[in-house]
Amino acid sequence: MDSLSFSHLPCLLLIISSLFSAATARASISASEAEKVPLALYYETLCPYCSNFIVNHLIKLFNNGDGLVSIVDLKLLPYGNAKIGPNGTITCQHGPAECLLNTVEACAIDVWPDLSQHFSFIYCIETLVYERKYPQWETCFEKLGLDPKPISDCYNSGYGKELELKYAAETNGLQPPHKYVPWVVVDGQPLYEEYENFISYICKAYKGTSIPSACNELSLNTIVKENVNPAGPVCYTEETIKPTLSSIIGSTIKAWMQRMNRAALI
Repeated sequence: MDSLSFSHLPCLLLIISSLFSAATARASISASEAEKVPLALYYETLCPYCSNFIVNHLIKLFNNGDGLVSIVDLKLLPYGNAKIGPNGTITCQHGPAECLLNTVEACAIDVWPDLSQHFSFIYCIETLVYERKYPQWETCFEKLGLDPKPISDCYNSGYGKELELKYAAETNGLQPPHKYVPWVVVDGQPLYEEYENFISYICKAYKGTSIPSACNELSLNTIVKENVNPAGPVCYTEETIKPTLSSIIGSTIKAWMQRMNRAALI
């Protein structure tokens, strides 16, 4: 897959934001809340396969003219394969950097509950992860015209950790348990190795009358297979990641936390 050009990211985000607004406006007209198909993505922020899924696959929900987002109730859960220690501490698969960004994205979902806002922000961060430029994640505030203070307040107050513990409970309570991330669930059914084919499952599960054009173009002969290796790459739950990624941006995280702590004192 071709990587997105970082120099074009601001323009792309503006286009995406406008598409979100148009698509969500159509959603209120074309499909009732009861008709929408639940779509949940369990992920972790620094798993490269999660960022690939968000940037190159999940974004297709918002393709202009397809109307897919109008029939979907999308829920993002940024926790993934993290572990909770006996004292309530959270250890993330890709180290402290991932814990930070998991919490930042959890705060974004809470602070900006509107899908067009929090997904635009998460898409921006995950694009930087995809391009291995995630130490620049704070630039997403300026690119999208968003105030960073609500996110820093959420993080510094400890509320962000509460959100992460909530996502931990939801993730750890999955039945069947998740085996890897990205873990995609459509209408209560995990897609296993078929996660990149999520649109077909959405179309098959949709029972409403306002059928998006994208569904008319797909074959709906989909069969979920539980014990087959994923077609796309994944981050397994028991996989051990060396802490090199965290050391690369450790100083960046420390500087951000220091700035946020100073801001909280003002």
